[in-house]
Amino acid sequence: AIAFYRMFHSTVQAGKILTQLKPDIVVGTGGFTCGPVLRKAAKMGIKTATHEQNAFPGITTKTLCKYVDAVMVAMPDAIKRLPDNREYIVTGNPVRQSIIDTTREEAREKLGLDKDKPMILSLGGSLGARAVNEAIAEVISWHAKSKKYYHFHAIGKYGVEWMPDLIRSKGVDYEKYENLRISEYIYDMDLCMAAADLVINRAGASTISELQVKGMPSILIPSPNVAENHQFFNAKTLSDKKAAILIEEKDLSGESLIAAIKSIIDDKEALKQMGENAKSTAVFDANNKICDVIENLIKNK
Repeated sequence: AIAFYRMFHSTVQAGKILTQLKPDIVVGTGGFTCGPVLRKAAKMGIKTATHEQNAFPGITTKTLCKYVDAVMVAMPDAIKRLPDNREYIVTGNPVRQSIIDTTREEAREKLGLDKDKPMILSLGGSLGARAVNEAIAEVISWHAKSKKYYHFHAIGKYGVEWMPDLIRSKGVDYEKYENLRISEYIYDMDLCMAAADLVINRAGASTISELQVKGMPSILIPSPNVAENHQFFNAKTLSDKKAAILIEEKDLSGESLIAAIKSIIDDKEALKQMGENAKSTAVFDANNKICDVIENLIKNK
């Protein structure tokens, strides 16, 4: 009863806002808050479109397929999980132009890195996923003293409270190592990703799109704490193309992550092939594709 009341109330409120604003088109991006607004807009005769970022569509996108004028998807894999009685438009996800344009040579020069030494870029998520950070601490302990690799790692909001001490407890006073850069966040991601040879990360939709346009080999550790385990399916879009190694969190350890890194980091041909496989799945003009869909709907009001 509570859920029904909330849905009814949301729809009424959406109707009032839409009547006041009189939009030419309403566009949603798959979140549950989009549902009542887009459905009401469609019933009011307003042009509507929705965009699904992930490979596994959420319930909102699946429901809206019955009502909206256009359904855009970032990844072709999403289509096989949606109703088959309508057309879908593959647009990709928008990626910052600086991510697309920054070259390896430019990035290495700006970061002051040797052009030939391999670089690992890893991220523990914006909040700091404990399982990922603990495994990365083992990775850093494994290679730091050899100085064979550069390693930039973002600890995340909560990881900063304990991970530095964990790394030090393994005998790595990381602040004294020029090949290591450990920080709470990475603010120059365009440079760091361009300079990297291998990225270790979660598998959010934006991450996948960035890896694709950069042609970047990766080890992906999907978060299990997301709706419908959608990050697992995002990661599979690359692992199935042999563009990434997928490690589920239940199988993650320092040992398993080090083994995955060892299998590719020193093999330039393997890295090159993984990168080419990733780039073959990329959509470089997602912004334009999405804008074209919206503009065409408005023109055909």
